[in-house]
Amino acid sequence: MQATLSSDGQNIIIRIPLSLKRQGGRKKIIPPQGADSAFATPQIQDEALLKALGRGLRWLEMLETGKVASFSELATKEGMDPSYIMRNLRLTLLAPDIIKIILDGTHPKSITLDQFRRPFPNKWSEQRALFGLTQ
Repeated sequence: MQATLSSDGQNIIIRIPLSLKRQGGRKKIIPPQGADSAFATPQIQDEALLKALGRGLRWLEMLETGKVASFSELATKEGMDPSYIMRNLRLTLLAPDIIKIILDGTHPKSITLDQFRRPFPNKWSEQRALFGLTQ
């Protein structure tokens, strides 16, 4: 942040270096690196990622309790493609601490739903390494 006096001496001009980034179809103001809390933006949860994780957990519960007998029955009941069901179900294999930071909205914003839908290892330590997360 930089403050200067206008040429007529009547106004103070404050310059704050900001950048704009598109996130979820909206423009988001990104404060400068190392900005104090006055410029910090609140954590915004990735709604698409939360929705996919929630669906995956609900569908897993439906399969485990016998509410549906198979993926194809689940897909028919939900009116969705079986491959979409499987991609969301894979999210239930994430390490518990990764799920927690997703729910808290504290995961790095560079991690998106698309990254979680790509193949990832079953071993939790390898997942953390892949997504650049440390415990």
